[in-house]
Amino acid sequence: MALKASELKIGDTYSECLVEDLTRTQIVMYAGASGDYNPVHTDQLFTEKVAGYPSVFAHGMLTMGMTGRMITNYVGDGRLTKYGVRFTSQVWPGDTLNSTATVEDVTDGIVNLKVETINQDGATVLSGYASARVD
Repeated sequence: MALKASELKIGDTYSECLVEDLTRTQIVMYAGASGDYNPVHTDQLFTEKVAGYPSVFAHGMLTMGMTGRMITNYVGDGRLTKYGVRFTSQVWPGDTLNSTATVEDVTDGIVNLKVETINQDGATVLSGYASARVD
């Protein structure tokens, strides 16, 4: 069912759990799908010994993609007109991510959303915006 502009109000929210207990396998699968084999995402020894991180971590674009799926679940497929994000914290194996879209404005059949994805500790890992056509 498509969103109706007449039914949306500033401050309305839509939330989803994007992933529970993100696995290393999911991160490596994304590396394969995207072609981004940066060793900080796939090689534990490199990540610890060379890069100085405690563990491999997820690609920012993996988090962006999962968040984008939440937005299209809300507004519908083929309705998104703009989507931009800022990565604010790393996403680690074992993280659970929840995302919320908040209506900021509805004008001339376009809904503007504030988007935020947080981890299980309440830390923001992604913030951004999206716009979509609504009926």
